[in-house]
Amino acid sequence: MSRLDKYLWSIRVYKTRSEATEACKAGRIKINDIDGKASREVKPNDIITVRKANIHFKYKVTEPVDKRQPAKLVELYVQNITSQEELDKLNAPRESIFLIRDRGTGRPTKKERRDMNDLLDNLTSR
Repeated sequence: MSRLDKYLWSIRVYKTRSEATEACKAGRIKINDIDGKASREVKPNDIITVRKANIHFKYKVTEPVDKRQPAKLVELYVQNITSQEELDKLNAPRESIFLIRDRGTGRPTKKERRDMNDLLDNLTSR
């Protein structure tokens, strides 16, 4: 058997074991839809959900492992069952808005600030 934090590190979901432990403590890891504690034992057929940013990755445990695996061998120990909808979020275009003011014009007035906020609200409410 393998601990959850050690397993996530072994299959290269996290770069360090301490990162995996912190993710468990922060509630970003679920195992079979229950909050995952770092010390919980991982068994075959467990479903692990990992939240990174706004994406929920899902993994099915095929075999517990304690030692960090080379990237080529990871698929022997875990099956990535993340939905395509979640994977599409990785490629979603990110919009950024830059408001440019002429140099030397000073701080925006109250009216200019309201106009900028209205513009941003209209663009983000789409």
